[in-house]
Amino acid sequence: MQDSSFVRAAAAHADWQEALNHCQRILEAQEVLRHAMQDGAAPLTLGWCYLSDYYATSAEAILAALQQNWPGVSWVGTAGVGVAASGVEYFDEPAMVLMAAPFPRDTFQLFSGQKPLPSASSSFIPHTALVHAEGSTPDVQELLHELSERTATGYLFGGLSSARNRTLHIADGVFTGGLSGVLFGPDIHVLSRVTQGCQPIGPLRAVTRSDHNLLFTLDGKPALDCVLDDLGVQGDAPVEEMAEALSGTLAGLSSGTDDAPRLPGRFGSETVVRHLLGLDVQHRVLALADVAEPGTRLAFCMRNPVAARADLERIAREIRTEIDSGGHGRALGALYVSCSGRGGPHFGAPNAELKIVRRVLGELPLAGFFAGGEIARDHLYGYTGVLTVFTEH
Repeated sequence: MQDSSFVRAAAAHADWQEALNHCQRILEAQEVLRHAMQDGAAPLTLGWCYLSDYYATSAEAILAALQQNWPGVSWVGTAGVGVAASGVEYFDEPAMVLMAAPFPRDTFQLFSGQKPLPSASSSFIPHTALVHAEGSTPDVQELLHELSERTATGYLFGGLSSARNRTLHIADGVFTGGLSGVLFGPDIHVLSRVTQGCQPIGPLRAVTRSDHNLLFTLDGKPALDCVLDDLGVQGDAPVEEMAEALSGTLAGLSSGTDDAPRLPGRFGSETVVRHLLGLDVQHRVLALADVAEPGTRLAFCMRNPVAARADLERIAREIRTEIDSGGHGRALGALYVSCSGRGGPHFGAPNAELKIVRRVLGELPLAGFFAGGEIARDHLYGYTGVLTVFTEH
């Protein structure tokens, strides 16, 4: 893929000021090169700042320094247990990733608790939105659904802060609680895909009886018996054996026939994965970390590194193919939000996940973070990756 006009930098250092200084020197050098190669290059206007949680307590000072040194740039971002750049991840270490783009000012708007969404009568019509939030925000799923309805395409992308010490998000200010991010108008074009990190271990079933987060029956059969059958565990096994078998088991939920797996043994992109919270042996009931209404489709699953690698390569190649077909112009830059439970440990080696993306997309400017939940469309996912590429048209 061709080089773009985005600039980007990443650095790891025990002192955030040293890391920031290093990043800013790289950005400044790239700006000089960008203007030398493009006569009349447009000014940078939108920047992304992703911080590992080692820097979370200094977020205000970091943002202030960025605003002082790049006064024409609006900054958005968040903090996580890890951050990502092209071909590299910084996991559980002090690091930051910065990226900036020269989007026309009238093509995007920041939103936060201090900058509300534009009214219905506004001349700015949001088509997509980058969203950062916190898992502790009450009714975050409902807020995402409402925001999705306020955009022309309904498409959101982003993730939840996964910082262990201070969850936060940035939108020309540092915030806790609620949502913040960027609304993009119709002139900002994106290609985005969700990659799953889990693999079904049993058949797709329908929820036939439930109450809030309690699963009573699937396809008319006791829910506990269904998962034990998928796991090959006897129904009269000791409770301790059942609990041990269920400890690594998850549930993949989907609501419509449009999310049929593309290939046997793989989830569709609409599937959301949730934890099993407990079991009631006497009543053969399962407790789920979500609400599954009757009619919801469910398949029990487990995390699978081989399937995760193959699916990540698949979505990256789908995006690459769309761009190479000539219908979207060149790629400008990318955002990648991955689950904090993925990264090197899940993919078998340090940086393996980001190297897959780079191998397929090339040396495309990329920024991202490891999240406490991933956002795509109006869904909040888990154990997934959301890859979004900005294109010329």
